[in-house]
Amino acid sequence: MSSPLRIGCLVFPRVTQLDLTGPVQVFSSVPGAEVHLIWKRIEPVPSDSVLTLTPTTTFADCPQLDVICVPGGFGTDALVNDEEVLDFLRKQAAGAKYVTSVCTGSLVLGATGLLKGYRAATHWSATEVLALFGATPTRTRVCIDRNRITGGGVTAGIDFALTLVSILVDRTMAEAIQLRLEYNPAPPFNAGSPETAPAEVLALMKERIAPSQARRIEAAKRAAARVM
Repeated sequence: MSSPLRIGCLVFPRVTQLDLTGPVQVFSSVPGAEVHLIWKRIEPVPSDSVLTLTPTTTFADCPQLDVICVPGGFGTDALVNDEEVLDFLRKQAAGAKYVTSVCTGSLVLGATGLLKGYRAATHWSATEVLALFGATPTRTRVCIDRNRITGGGVTAGIDFALTLVSILVDRTMAEAIQLRLEYNPAPPFNAGSPETAPAEVLALMKERIAPSQARRIEAAKRAAARVM
């Protein structure tokens, strides 16, 4: 009997829940797959919204994964300098088939050194930060470079997960899951990227995120000083 497909997603304080729950919904639809939510301890973890998430296993108890996935969120600012987290990811990556992320989760992979020399995607507001870790930023929804698969901004997590299922299983399975979820995007506005958003909307968002962007860059520079 073949062993089950083991997929693990990191859970951490101030994770953007859709970065996590979008892929988890897709992965959980793969017959026979084991999906683990991983953190240091088994205790409720606050997301960046009203939702609280509960890990299913700890770093110490987590089995070797076929896929390790790091979602993004404001909490990644702390993770890029958290050696316990980075060490866990390095150990898992050594035996994993695919090392993956969604949104700013790629910055955490970058802080482990696992993206050095790889192309990678992230949230549009963090693109310049990836280069600090020796990665080549790409402005794509999903970026595949060898066994590193990274998703762009928040909602790209679903695209990323479907893409990965097509690789791990086959396209028919991925399309069946897409149909089950009725994932058929038709957004009411064409403002989902800095390239298409109205200028005033982009300016508004840049103003709002400037303080958090500055904190992210500062944290990433400290992490990059160790990695590079």
